[in-house]
Amino acid sequence: MTARSNCGGPAVTVRPDDVVAFRLNAHHLTARRPPEDLHQVVSACGIQNSPPGSALLALHARVEGVTGELVDHLVSEERSVLQSWSVRGAPFFFPTADAQVFTAGVLPAAEEARLHLISGVEQALDTLGLGLDDTVALVADEIATVLSGRQLAINELGKELAERIAPTLTPKRREKWLADGPYGTHQPLGEAVVHFCLRILTLRGIVCLAPRSGNKAPFVLVEEWLGRPLPPVDADSARADLLRRYLHCYGPSTRKDFAAWLGVHTGDVEPWWATLADELIHVDVDGRAAWMRAGDLDAVRSPLPAAGVRLLPPHDPYLQMRDRDLIVDKKRHARVWKTVGDPGAVLADGRIVGTWRPRKCGRTLTLTFDAFAPLSAAVREQLRVEAEQVAVLRGASTAQIEFADAAGR
Repeated sequence: MTARSNCGGPAVTVRPDDVVAFRLNAHHLTARRPPEDLHQVVSACGIQNSPPGSALLALHARVEGVTGELVDHLVSEERSVLQSWSVRGAPFFFPTADAQVFTAGVLPAAEEARLHLISGVEQALDTLGLGLDDTVALVADEIATVLSGRQLAINELGKELAERIAPTLTPKRREKWLADGPYGTHQPLGEAVVHFCLRILTLRGIVCLAPRSGNKAPFVLVEEWLGRPLPPVDADSARADLLRRYLHCYGPSTRKDFAAWLGVHTGDVEPWWATLADELIHVDVDGRAAWMRAGDLDAVRSPLPAAGVRLLPPHDPYLQMRDRDLIVDKKRHARVWKTVGDPGAVLADGRIVGTWRPRKCGRTLTLTFDAFAPLSAAVREQLRVEAEQVAVLRGASTAQIEFADAAGR
């Protein structure tokens, strides 16, 4: 890439503490925003909604007085907030007005990179003797017929689509398509392949997710859900906008870290990175070479202080940065980021000071805190207030807090 390197001079040095403060502000965690700013908050870098309901908790950490009813209204009635598979194939909330940034802007330009984004389908495609794009085209040809006027969860939708596609295949491919595959017990190979291909159709703006019904998140046609198709967009412009938002929330950063956040290989990200060549400068963060937008440099050098306690849910946008040493000591990484079943994180005055887990029994929500060091009386009191608010958001009437050890007391 030919990004300008500070007029040919050495990299600009920025302090790690200033970078953390800059990111907290970009993630709207310096101070809660008023409810009318909710769309702006969601547009920063999207809000992941897995596990289900975590997006509401992430919004609560950023927006004053946010409620489940408000979010439901914006998603289900006003439809100014959309939910769809996006970065890393995870379900995200983002403003409908910015949908192309979080769909088309995520979609890799090359078929090989698209395979990396939905890693795991390659073996099945090899077995079938099909390319990814050709297979996605088969699914796209049937999606409107199957989904029109309906809301179908992934298993129902995948089954119907696979059954409609099977007769269009050659006898040899059809046999393999209908045979059980390695992805699920008694799941036909073709049905699993359709599940992978649906990720691409979400990024093409053809389908999205309707609100959950019970334990299912059904798919709908975007054009039917919104009453109109998404407007056409230049793919390079969408990728550039996505990278701008990433660098504003996670910069200074590197190609490797952006690729991990996006869900592709490092070598895949040039179509994004090249779009901002004239906007980037080279910086040094505690000896680590990185890149940031030149327009953000003043904000990094004069960040706003963060105050108060926030209970960040698992997979909160702020916890998705890849240079984790900036916010959590490396020896504590395993307590915050686990292979399965991440806890939430306790943010106090801009620092991650521990983790939390909820446990609901009837109408009582118990939050267990695992603090990294003894907490002040002021922080403990703020934890109690936050716990009560989280309990309401989780449908409980009573909140209790516990500490995993004596550190929180």
